[in-house]
Amino acid sequence: MARVTSRPALTLTLRLAAGLAVLGVIGCSGLGSESNAQTAARGNATVSPFQPVVPPDLPPPHTIAEFAAHDARYPFYMPMQGLRRPANRFVVKCDASQAAGREVFQGSDVASLYGRAEGGLEYVYEARDRAGRPCVYPFAPNLPDITGNLDGTQYIFRSSVPGERVTFRSGDQWAALRLRGLDMAQSRIHFEMRDIALDFPGAIQPMGALHLETYGGVPPGLFTAVIRRSLIFGGKNAIFVPGGETMLYAEDSEITGNVGTNTDQEHSTYINGTLVSHFRNVHWQGQLGWSNIASGHQLKDKAYLRIYENVSVSNAPGRGSPSAMPLIDATSFGFTWANALRIDRVPPLQEPRDVLVDLRSEILYGNPQHYPWPVIATSEWRMPPAALKALDQVYLSVFFNTEVRSFRNEPYVFALRPWGRGFEPGTATIAGAAFTTRDEQRAASLAFGTHGTFGKVYSGDGWTFVNPRLSDDMLWVADRDAFIRHALGLIGR
Repeated sequence: MARVTSRPALTLTLRLAAGLAVLGVIGCSGLGSESNAQTAARGNATVSPFQPVVPPDLPPPHTIAEFAAHDARYPFYMPMQGLRRPANRFVVKCDASQAAGREVFQGSDVASLYGRAEGGLEYVYEARDRAGRPCVYPFAPNLPDITGNLDGTQYIFRSSVPGERVTFRSGDQWAALRLRGLDMAQSRIHFEMRDIALDFPGAIQPMGALHLETYGGVPPGLFTAVIRRSLIFGGKNAIFVPGGETMLYAEDSEITGNVGTNTDQEHSTYINGTLVSHFRNVHWQGQLGWSNIASGHQLKDKAYLRIYENVSVSNAPGRGSPSAMPLIDATSFGFTWANALRIDRVPPLQEPRDVLVDLRSEILYGNPQHYPWPVIATSEWRMPPAALKALDQVYLSVFFNTEVRSFRNEPYVFALRPWGRGFEPGTATIAGAAFTTRDEQRAASLAFGTHGTFGKVYSGDGWTFVNPRLSDDMLWVADRDAFIRHALGLIGR
């Protein structure tokens, strides 16, 4: 549960970040600023001394007290002040719930709410049955409708024993953990799920096994969602988050696939036009694929700011054949910072798409207020001749230590797609990419230390650089927290 005040940020100063990065550059003085064209032929052997700067990891928790301390920490950019303790707290019993096929409560019963909850919710699920085994609840969570004033409310779903996962298992086609916070306006709302497995193999109806519906938010309104030590399977997208004033943080979790019926348009995770998606120690695999369809993506992520730390993404299928699509489908609009991203590709039945991480530019998914600059080519912008001196003026993606393991030698790892000239009338679709020049595109991508089975790091599109030497005033791109502050600061977050 979020505390009333936020924790101090575990960040290194920008000066320290620059100092460490300079040491890395000095350690390989012969490595200059090189464009993708200069380094493409030897991308497979690239090793970069330039390393990211991140706060040090704390030891993993083992005791209940250590888990409590760990779970009280939140990303520094999430403003956790002003949240109030949930007004409604329910403890769900294991054995009685298994026998009844529905939640059986210890003490207060959710029926007392008459189907409508006001002031927030906390569900605590017994972690073990009477034999001491991890509890498996043979149904999906059944939640009351949310009503009343949403501002400052929290919705917490957790195991009774931190670090011990409980499982919800259901073959029902409507199975989901679904939070609906409609008409949030300027409200501050928080969701949290800890030590929970959602196992919904028949859930073909809901958009997500974990389905977080929050619409209508306007700044300074904010919805934050935190997932810890969880496993998610099922739904048309195992996780679905619609566009809005949303920050999502997930750690130490597994996303093991979806079960929809329109496999070319469904994905293991679909993040649609949010503010932030931050994944740390998260593993994806199990995208549902068909033998005659290229299928969806493991991670379709259209957040304005994306942070990937020690993330692995595999197209190893859960059902059907492996997807032939790019494993990560993101947007070139906004910002991406990744360290220790691992991509695993096994052979699909369809011809595989050449790119593994696709930074696309044909649709604007987020609220236009989320973007500090235009997302179409205009006469107002020309990339300066020294593009690496303008990294603070462009949409930017930076990838450190990406590893590729594939059944084939991939043509390239990343693609930064060209921009278009305008929107198709009445839509968010961008057209005219074939008629823009490289200088008109306000996006750049950098990759350091990419290795594995591929020929080039980047496709031939856009402003891309492999192991570039950066000037001192651009070394902030290596500092995760400085990068986050830069991106969110541009939009007043």
